[in-house]
Amino acid sequence: MVIEEIKNILENNGYDLDPDTNNRIRTMLESIRDDNQINKLEYIIEWFNKKREESDMIVEEIAVKDLEKWNIQEKTGNIFHDSKGFFEIIGVKVSNTFDREVGKEGWTQPMIAKNPGGILGILMKKINGIPHYLLQAKAEPGNIGKLQLSPTLQATTSNLLKAHGGKQPVFAEYFNEANNPKIIYAKWQSEDGGRFHLKSNYNMIVEIDENKKLDIPDYFIWITLYQIKQLLKIENFVGPHVRGIISYL
Repeated sequence: MVIEEIKNILENNGYDLDPDTNNRIRTMLESIRDDNQINKLEYIIEWFNKKREESDMIVEEIAVKDLEKWNIQEKTGNIFHDSKGFFEIIGVKVSNTFDREVGKEGWTQPMIAKNPGGILGILMKKINGIPHYLLQAKAEPGNIGKLQLSPTLQATTSNLLKAHGGKQPVFAEYFNEANNPKIIYAKWQSEDGGRFHLKSNYNMIVEIDENKKLDIPDYFIWITLYQIKQLLKIENFVGPHVRGIISYL
């Protein structure tokens, strides 16, 4: 078996094979061959491009004062949602910045704040023994190309609590740690500190049983780690959250 041969080579060269090293060996092998049992790479690219073509989402820039259910606080000028959820736009003053290019003078800027962390999660399922990851072609108003490949679940706390008045995101129930004993990875990871104020999201990879049947909407697709890494070579194809989560693997 290839894994055992690699282990023997490493052991013979003085490497200690702890559980983390063994996982890295398996991940390496996942990454070097297209072993998807359902969809080949060419099909995934074709499928995704078709989803982009079919997207009827229209995004146009409008004035902040014309936003529905968003308000500007008279005293502070902060921007907030009627529900008091999602996020708020605040201003910050940065000083004592000797280690930055602007020098000690510092600067002021708006930031996205008061945004309780959400969940960024990917479902993993072994199909014929090969790990497959469930991603979605998700439309966001700021995406280049409208859609980018995104995690199975990409939800703020406000989304999960249905502050928007809509439905809870699909597959959200699988990322409830109390209900799922097969958590591969679950850690808080920070967002871009140049735009977000004290923001982090809970990054997760959750394995489901091979025999579990899922009702999968047509904008989701099973992809292997090899394929994700190949798709990263295409500009503006794989979203930042997927890139962040798979960095654990």
